[in-house]
Amino acid sequence: MNKLILLVLVCLSYIASAQNQGTENKMKSALIIIDIQNEYIPKMSEQEKKYAFQVINGSIWTFRQQNLPIIRVYHSNPIWGPAEDSEGFKYLSSVIIKDTDIMIHKHYPSAFTKTDLDKTLKELNCNTIYLCGLSATACVLATYFGGTDRGYNTFLIRDGIMSHDPDYTNVINDICNSVNFQTLRIFVTNQKIEQSHD
Repeated sequence: MNKLILLVLVCLSYIASAQNQGTENKMKSALIIIDIQNEYIPKMSEQEKKYAFQVINGSIWTFRQQNLPIIRVYHSNPIWGPAEDSEGFKYLSSVIIKDTDIMIHKHYPSAFTKTDLDKTLKELNCNTIYLCGLSATACVLATYFGGTDRGYNTFLIRDGIMSHDPDYTNVINDICNSVNFQTLRIFVTNQKIEQSHD
């Protein structure tokens, strides 16, 4: 609990300092949803799946309400698939994405590697990214470090990421910057309020 309080204080401090340093330093967030595809869902922990999709859909809804970018990432391998026109490539039907949400197609664990993600985020003037999806131990983690390496304020959405083993997911949450859904909503809503006062 003390770690969560500390993280909230650090993030609020960041928001306050950005507000005082001019519009070029203000936080603008994007939600990045990673690889929630039919091919990979069965490999995830049943325990985590029960709650993760509620958190992911809640996050999508929150970003949509604030008119902030939602980016959906799809993974395939040229050799073992899934093929782009297959059912395995598609997102789980219960995830509330839209065709108008930005789509990134990747062939490497990090959504930044040999894709237009970095360019897209820069064009959107986003400096902060929130990640959800799978797998916590592979593509989510690789994208987290890819974002951090490129200077983005990068956060995992706790309970919105999953892997084949909940213990491994917990470790990833503990070693990375992660926020729970309620904290995410506070940050994103406060960001919108700040922008409306510009």
